[in-house]
Amino acid sequence: MVASKAYKGWSVVTASTTAFTVCFMVWMMFAVIGIPIKQNLGLNETQFGILVALPVLTGSLIRLPLGMWTDRFGGRIVFFILMLSTVFPIWFISQATEFWHFLVTGLFVGVAGGSFTVGIAYCARWFPRERQGLAMGIFGAGNTGAAVNKLVAPSIVVAFGWAMVPQVYALLMLVTAIAFWFFTYTDEDHSTGATEVTVREQLAVLKDPKVWRYSQYYSIVFGGYVALSLWMTKYYISEYGFDIQLAALLAAAFSIPGGVLRAVGGWFSDKYGAHTITWWVLWISLVCLFFLSYPQTDLTINTVDGPKAFHIGLNATAFTIIMFSMGVAFAIGKASVFKYISDDYPGNIGVVSGVVGLAGGMGGFILPIMFGALVDLTGVRSSAFMLMFGIVWVSLMWMYFTEVRPMGAELSRKHPEPAHFS
Repeated sequence: MVASKAYKGWSVVTASTTAFTVCFMVWMMFAVIGIPIKQNLGLNETQFGILVALPVLTGSLIRLPLGMWTDRFGGRIVFFILMLSTVFPIWFISQATEFWHFLVTGLFVGVAGGSFTVGIAYCARWFPRERQGLAMGIFGAGNTGAAVNKLVAPSIVVAFGWAMVPQVYALLMLVTAIAFWFFTYTDEDHSTGATEVTVREQLAVLKDPKVWRYSQYYSIVFGGYVALSLWMTKYYISEYGFDIQLAALLAAAFSIPGGVLRAVGGWFSDKYGAHTITWWVLWISLVCLFFLSYPQTDLTINTVDGPKAFHIGLNATAFTIIMFSMGVAFAIGKASVFKYISDDYPGNIGVVSGVVGLAGGMGGFILPIMFGALVDLTGVRSSAFMLMFGIVWVSLMWMYFTEVRPMGAELSRKHPEPAHFS
């Protein structure tokens, strides 16, 4: 019995989403095991930022070539080889003893982060345009791997030590890669070999200003998501004095919606359009970051009855609620940005998603290092959110002048107001 295209499509999405979840767990591994490593090696905040961010660098830089290979050779073979290539580097992390050992192995493990670009293009090819937003949103729910890592890794660390985590993850990656191959199919465009698209034709999209604008949006909703997923466990420990298990559990409150609700964002984007959804996502993020940016403050005021002290700052509950809200916004935004891509570049999704994914990943790499540097320079932990507030504000202005105003002018041209005579 020959499987229908619909069956194959959903089988591909299911297997790819599962594989991406595992890849994301591996990619975010240092968010948890980096904390005991930091203590063992006596790292400062900036060094910790480099440690957790370095895998993100590789996973970002490799996204463009992976997107090009996916368009040429198909997502199935590229995804399978990618997963297999990370198994040994993941295992070798457990043998590392020096700071540079972790940096080198982290670079190779970071290849797992490039799986997003492969899977997003692979899954989109199996569905008609009007359903691509949903399909890509479901696949993007694999971001939940960041939350799964926070739920699984701390328990392993407490029970067996941090070195057991990469050993378990290496075995999990191997099993997942084998299962992926048996439950997926080669899409029709690549069933007879590589397509005829040339590298020059693929790279022509780099001249398109829309690609760079979408890259900026994605550097917030995905880059910011990755950066904060890496940073939040450490933040809860430093700011509120929680142990690693409770800190990771609360940090997962941001990571879980950032992955699970991406499918909802895909549905919203199909229904209301990429522009409308992205515009509101950025505004909601700006409001959340405004409150998150305010540092813990003790204020003394001289009153007629003498000095009175006040404390201003978010407690752990309020902080977690706001982070959860921003996680929801980021999840929807990640899907809406890729709806832009499937609408504007239906025949070149792989390479465009590679460029945009690279930009988003670079945000996830640069931001944790900047977070650590800002804490070392200012001593203010909420400086991380101050930085992101500024980035979102700039992006909103860019979106206003390049999308909102031109759309308003076009609407006025098509529907001019009637003349009024007095």
